[in-house]
Amino acid sequence: MAKIVIVGAGSGFGGRLSVDIMANPQLREGSIWLCDLNPGRLRKVYEYVQRTVEKYELPTQVYATTDRCEALPDADFVVTSIAVGGGAYWGFPFNAEMSIPREYGVDQSVADTVSVGAVFRFLRTAPVHLQILRDVERLAPNALVLNHTNPMAMLTWVHHAATNVRNVGLCHGVQGTNGVLARRLGIPPKEIRYLCAGINHLAWFLEYTHEGRDLYPEMRALLDDPEKTKDEEVRFEILRHFGYFPTESNRHDSEYMPYFRRTEALREHYKLDSRELTDEPRIREWLKDTGADGEESLPVGDINRTSNEFTIHIMDAILSDIPYRFNGNVMNHGLISNLPDGCCVEVPCMTDSHGINPCHVGALPPQLAALDRIHIGVQEMAVRAVLDRDREAAYHAVCLCPMTAATVPLPKIREMFDRLWEAEKDLLTYFDSNHTGPVAETCAP
Repeated sequence: MAKIVIVGAGSGFGGRLSVDIMANPQLREGSIWLCDLNPGRLRKVYEYVQRTVEKYELPTQVYATTDRCEALPDADFVVTSIAVGGGAYWGFPFNAEMSIPREYGVDQSVADTVSVGAVFRFLRTAPVHLQILRDVERLAPNALVLNHTNPMAMLTWVHHAATNVRNVGLCHGVQGTNGVLARRLGIPPKEIRYLCAGINHLAWFLEYTHEGRDLYPEMRALLDDPEKTKDEEVRFEILRHFGYFPTESNRHDSEYMPYFRRTEALREHYKLDSRELTDEPRIREWLKDTGADGEESLPVGDINRTSNEFTIHIMDAILSDIPYRFNGNVMNHGLISNLPDGCCVEVPCMTDSHGINPCHVGALPPQLAALDRIHIGVQEMAVRAVLDRDREAAYHAVCLCPMTAATVPLPKIREMFDRLWEAEKDLLTYFDSNHTGPVAETCAP
């Protein structure tokens, strides 16, 4: 019977994931430990999950705690989905990471991947993640960590560089994009076969077929139909000029390259609004596809359906030894030959009782590898900043952000960086030269 710990269970993800666990006959025989520092959110999720257990008379044991030290011992799986310092996409510090760069002409859309805001998200998140993984390393050394926290690639990279914990980064961008494309082509998503590889939030559908038929000619035909490209103008433009369709979403991809958000005229041309900032949580569009957001307000969960996330299928494959294929974020050791060795890549993986086995892809088309390498440079400097506690390396990561570099001169980038650092200094004490303790509560040895 598996012991599953969800760290950040109050994030809007814990309720849906718990119901997914209980929808699986093998996993429902075990225990779910819900862990979150917000006792109010934790209580709502716990009560929702417990109501579901009682409604269906399930054998699942459900526990809730604000102390991960209590939850982690001997865990089989640890799921991480946390926000450090405030709401993930509302309030402080997210609003500062959006509004301060906006004053310098950097109009971000999501700010959780490689932008200036994403670098600061990583700087405040990575030290806490490292504490969590080091507690896993000591209390549950055989556990597999399944991370859903962004920035995905940077966190996966630092996890592997600084700990010995088995871990993989999981994102819904691949299956979500498949759904978008399949619906526009009028084909059920489950009937599509694809090969997708690259880096997180900028992986590429290298092959896309239906019943042996290459669908790329049909995808390119959509370029001439504004109704078919509506709300995906950015990604279809990338397809038009680079030859392949990328993962994630229109608004995400618009901030990864300097072609779409740099000026108001460009944003208007590609139908891109500036993100409205708020101090209140709101339903995120992508969570509607997973059913994860706000479900704790429902009477019970529906255990006859599951979300589109890979997480449950991976757990099942490891326990059942029935292989399962998914796209995961892992370290590049010869998997993609024209991306740097040791960076984080998103590639097809096979999993069974032996663990997660990434698949060799070979070389990406050179123009796609070039786009990804630009982002990898940002990620490498940000990871180096955390590993070495080096503020200047963090500054260099911001300088390398493609949209920032195309919009702001270096002296103004320095000014913007310093203002963000000052705004978030209480969340960045890890980088202080005299700092010796944890940045958040950790498990005592």
